Amino acid sequence: MPDRYFLDTNIFVYSFDHRSGEKQRKAQNLIQKALNDHSGVVSGQVVQEFFNVATRKFQPNMTGLEANQYLETVLAPLCEVFASLTLFQSALSIRDETGYSFYDSLIVAAAKAANCRYLLSEDLQAGRVIRDLEVRNPFV
Repeated sequence: MPDRYFLDTNIFVYSFDHRSGEKQRKAQNLIQKALNDHSGVVSGQVVQEFFNVATRKFQPNMTGLEANQYLETVLAPLCEVFASLTLFQSALSIRDETGYSFYDSLIVAAAKAANCRYLLSEDLQAGRVIRDLEVRNPFV
């Protein structure tokens, strides 16, 4: 069984960014791999952050119909971690430990809650290990 990995929001955003070239291709491949091998995970936070960007900042903005279709076919099959008191408590502890923002700590906490070995993100410190979770930048 492949190692589980958590996909941060930026991967989904790049998958739609035609200006990002190689990053777009890598992001699309990562998402497809996650859907195929069932080892990729996201949280409710990633879903929220993605739709905030997709429906407000994409050119053109993602429509409600397009967003619903993407939710059903891509995000819902990957979404395993949802907000809970335990998740928030873990995020606060990780925030104190790492100095990350609360929202970045919530991503780390969600990856840990899903028993992921890797957190794929461009935004966090690549190579850092937090509670046996390794941060990897998939775009380098």
